[in-house]
Amino acid sequence: MTPETFFTHIESQYSKKHPFVIYRKPNKQRIHGLLQSNQELYIINDFTEKGFVFSPFDDTEPTVLMPLNRSDRIQTDIIIEATQLGLENQEILRTPEELSAKQRHLDLVKKGVDATNNDQFKKVVLSRQESIKISETNPLVIFKKLINRYPSAFVYCWYHPKVGLWLGATPETLVKIEGHQFSMMALAGTQDYKGTLDVIWQEKEQQEQQYVTDFIIDNLKPSVENFKVSDVETVKAGNLLHLKTMISARLKKEALLHDIIRLLHPTPAICGLPKLPAKEFILKNEGYNREYYTGFLGELNFETTIAPRASDRNIENRAYSTSKTSTQLYVNLRCMQIKEARAIIYVGGGITESSVPENEWEETVSKSFVIKNIL
Repeated sequence: MTPETFFTHIESQYSKKHPFVIYRKPNKQRIHGLLQSNQELYIINDFTEKGFVFSPFDDTEPTVLMPLNRSDRIQTDIIIEATQLGLENQEILRTPEELSAKQRHLDLVKKGVDATNNDQFKKVVLSRQESIKISETNPLVIFKKLINRYPSAFVYCWYHPKVGLWLGATPETLVKIEGHQFSMMALAGTQDYKGTLDVIWQEKEQQEQQYVTDFIIDNLKPSVENFKVSDVETVKAGNLLHLKTMISARLKKEALLHDIIRLLHPTPAICGLPKLPAKEFILKNEGYNREYYTGFLGELNFETTIAPRASDRNIENRAYSTSKTSTQLYVNLRCMQIKEARAIIYVGGGITESSVPENEWEETVSKSFVIKNIL
């Protein structure tokens, strides 16, 4: 399908107020689309369903599903265009409202630091939302800017008339499962990209990243075998740098995806550690509903075709292709919700006993430019 035809289908779906999702996986040119045939709101029961999931931060709330058996699948390939969008991360405070928002976040971070010093938890991830007026409200125009600006991110546009319109360009994988092979990303720590990956990380950021890695390994041990943990590396995501570790393993036959997700989400990278007291602190003190920010989204139990190796094709009775189930879920970071002529941007950061409130504010400002740079 040509890109023009692809986006015409999406425009028609949106005009009819029917649910859809379009997305581009990291470092790929192919754009996938799922167009639901009705306006029903489907909910996940046990993660054995097939479709595209959209899950909130609060794991006690339901996960939305666009079912494969109720949707049309379309796709197209698109050439990534060079972009000249700026990367000016200069904070400009113009109004009393903006100054007040800064003070609220400084107070929130200080409260989080005090709680870590009082041993309520080791880490808590605290966030804020920022509402800005936008002149371009067509989500497909914004989506195209995101895929051009952030080729290494999972970029999406998700819409349901009973939930809302969300877009994002997330750098973080929650989990990928292909057959019995499992992989997960531990991503934490943030600093501005200044032209090089050769940077110095402070103890606070290194500690954050280690918390996430240890949490994943400890919680997965009962469900997997043959653990492999990569070295920590510095990676670029838009105008930011992060610390990343890749964890891979093989799922045990009795392992259930529902149980794995329940154990992992929300991870220390977007909630804190230990999970329950950190989550309780967030829900009590942040002062707004994160909704789907720091939730997860992606393909659930898709069937994928695997071509055989060239050396195998002449073996008698060998099939020319096989299929396996694939699940690829991403953490909903660097995202926004569009309501009428406003974009609600969500940003946050990990707080430990060594956090400095002013530095944590500056980190959220830098993260906000991932979205602001394309609006």
